[in-house]
Amino acid sequence: MNRSHLPGILAMAATVVASNILVQFLFGQWLTWGAFTYPIAFLITDVMNRVYGSSAARRVVLVGFVTGVACSLIGTQIIGEFGPLVTLRIALGSGLAFLTAQLLDVSIFAALRDGKWWRAPLVSTLIGSVVDTALFFTIAFSGALAWIEPANDTSWAQEMLPLLGLGPLVPLWVSLALADWLVKLGLALLALIPFRFLVIRLTATPAR
Repeated sequence: MNRSHLPGILAMAATVVASNILVQFLFGQWLTWGAFTYPIAFLITDVMNRVYGSSAARRVVLVGFVTGVACSLIGTQIIGEFGPLVTLRIALGSGLAFLTAQLLDVSIFAALRDGKWWRAPLVSTLIGSVVDTALFFTIAFSGALAWIEPANDTSWAQEMLPLLGLGPLVPLWVSLALADWLVKLGLALLALIPFRFLVIRLTATPAR
């Protein structure tokens, strides 16, 4: 393993662990604290991609995926008030969403690498965030996929409520997904600042 990749690997592992812990704590009605830490994974992937290349970025993503799987396995053994903290559907949704979205981010970033410095991280993160949110919430909570884990009662997520408390009636999980994506959207824009700083710091030359 290239020692220069170690900070990125450790940062990704720490982000995944922190997000898996903080997702247990609510922030308001539609979000958990994990929604604010998880998007850092895209920043880490993009910095690694810009500085060390796509292969290094994919290696960091793999570490994040393995760490997430480990967290999910631990979560399935912890019994809360309503059963295991992590159900099969949540574990499956989390793993598939992370791996798919992050690898897509790496590919899109590589395709846009030679454009303006901000375009690759912004576009790759925005598209990756859409895929990540859609996959996770659909797999974890959609009534259409109840067959994945019949014993897991997600009827609470199917309750019809105004979208984010204001819009048309939709299943609760749709509001949760939209709120989650809006946070990712905002953080994708803010992340351009540390992205620029870190790339300049690590390369000692301005990022393209």
